[in-house]
Amino acid sequence: MSLIIIGSVAFDAIETPFGKTDKIVGGAATYASLAASYFYDKTRIVGVVGDDFQQSDIKILNDHGIDTEGLQIKHGEKSFFWAGRYHNDMNSRDTLVTELNVLGTFDPVIPENYQDCEYLMLGNLTPKVQQTVIERLRNRPKLIVLDTMNFWMDIALDDLLDTLKMIDVLTINDAEARQLSGEYSLVKAAKKILTMGPKYLIIKKGEHGALLFDETQIFSAPALPLAEVFDPTGAGDTFAGGFIGYLAKVGTINFNNMKNALIYGSALASFCVEKFGTEKIVNLTQEEIDNRVREFVSLSAFTI
Repeated sequence: MSLIIIGSVAFDAIETPFGKTDKIVGGAATYASLAASYFYDKTRIVGVVGDDFQQSDIKILNDHGIDTEGLQIKHGEKSFFWAGRYHNDMNSRDTLVTELNVLGTFDPVIPENYQDCEYLMLGNLTPKVQQTVIERLRNRPKLIVLDTMNFWMDIALDDLLDTLKMIDVLTINDAEARQLSGEYSLVKAAKKILTMGPKYLIIKKGEHGALLFDETQIFSAPALPLAEVFDPTGAGDTFAGGFIGYLAKVGTINFNNMKNALIYGSALASFCVEKFGTEKIVNLTQEEIDNRVREFVSLSAFTI
């Protein structure tokens, strides 16, 4: 059985108050699969790149044991490219360049040996593409996690609502939760969103942590206060990859394991922001991850 992660595999150019990069490897599926690979050794990726994506770039994934058979390479075309500049607060940014390139016509192909998919992470793509992936799997996965954003709520809401009926876990940020539900209170927003299809909802709150909801329970995960945040790009995708990777590792889906997965995902995301791009999350040790998780636990551990 395997974990499939679908999403963008791309190039980014990033500028923050701490410096700037030229084109570096990025994309939602890249960050998510790297994070998941620390927990689960049958992680597979579905995406598309142009022939400007070098074998050395793909090797970054392969070195983590990630199966890249599902990564299409379009010859004579260019990979998705995004460039952005973050403001001093690191919570807001300006998009400088967006070039969809091969992602604009992405038609996901599921290799035959990916049909044993037990866990599916649908990265931030058009809801129609996300639906297509689910429909092309012969058996429904044990767990389907979906990430989306306000852009799809603006231009493809009906498609998104149809997709929400097909999944188990939705991950969005607080502003997106309010937009999707029409409720300002996040508790009320969660209750409304859970009637749309997902069994669980994760609301990401950036530097204020994350909330996990099901129909009857709420869990609040802290964010780790960091002295320096170099680059927030990919932190949400890293979180999602760590979350589903941990659940794939333990193999049992329940609220308690999801609470633990939230902490492991948050720990991976906290590493991601400490360097530009994927630089920090490609070379982590198990000891570093375990120590970081213990830091998260100590943040909210108390005795009455």
